[in-house]
Amino acid sequence: MMKVDRRALLGGLAAVLAAPRFGFAASITDATGRTVTAPDRLMRVYPAGPPAAVELYTLAPDLLMGWLEPIGEAGREFLVPESVALPRIPRLTGRNGDSIDLDALTSLKPDLIVDIGNTGDAYASLAARVQQQSGIPYVLLDGHLDRIGATYRALGHLIGRNEQAEAFARYVESTIATITQRSAQVPSVYYTRDKSGLQTARGNSMIAEPIAFVGAQNVVAEQDGGQTTVTVEQVVSWNPDIIIAGDRDFAAQVRSDPAWAAIAAVKNKRIYLAPRLPFGWVDYPPAVNRLIGLWWLAKIFYPDSFPEDISTLARHFYTVFYHVTPTATQIERVLAGSN
Repeated sequence: MMKVDRRALLGGLAAVLAAPRFGFAASITDATGRTVTAPDRLMRVYPAGPPAAVELYTLAPDLLMGWLEPIGEAGREFLVPESVALPRIPRLTGRNGDSIDLDALTSLKPDLIVDIGNTGDAYASLAARVQQQSGIPYVLLDGHLDRIGATYRALGHLIGRNEQAEAFARYVESTIATITQRSAQVPSVYYTRDKSGLQTARGNSMIAEPIAFVGAQNVVAEQDGGQTTVTVEQVVSWNPDIIIAGDRDFAAQVRSDPAWAAIAAVKNKRIYLAPRLPFGWVDYPPAVNRLIGLWWLAKIFYPDSFPEDISTLARHFYTVFYHVTPTATQIERVLAGSN
């Protein structure tokens, strides 16, 4: 059975478990240039989207109001039980951003709304509009991998968790520095998200960001937006040397599928199923959960340059960010792609 790491909770996470912040109103300039001020009394923080929920959980699980998406049964054992039991709350970002039920939002009485991810015009407009109409402070922070450290510091200052945020920021930046220093250009990579193998991510999207971050060449070079759907013929023409799969069924069946047989990755058995418990290691949600995925990808792309044991790295990451310490057996299941 996984044990909750009490030393982490009582030591490094003492600030997290302390009483909610009272007595001062902190202000920051968010990613849109807006000055956002948190209230003096801060007890309930509403995540606007899944990335914000993950990063709020890592930094301040006691302030997190709920989850935008249900935590799957297999992933619950990797999170603190009290947080798993939090209710489902409506998502503010995404396709339904123009039809937010403000009455429902205000009835939940959040003290602060946090969004972490893309910071383009649509998200900036949403943040400003919801804050104006609801009267609830709404902060938008950059969720790209190279900005996560700065985002932790900003969020930590806003919610009164500076010490823990600084520790997380240093962890993030140290990991990124190590991986980027050892990485070099590698053979081409194709990332697929679904059972068909044809749903993928464009080159500059946050979905595919970890692959590019580790120095790989994403064969899907389109530069606009997030996910896209391609054909088998396109993948054959790209002839990737490595396939990273987000779906277990695809990873199992592609090895014997004649339509994919000519692809170098299939011929050379270089197909890897990305771990996804309790959150995806490669793409979803695009939050700090992808940090351990950088190590996993780097070891696949550069086995000689990354001798670290991925099980040890994963166990430490889960202890630090998810506030639980998995057993060796649980980590084996995560690495095997259990879901």
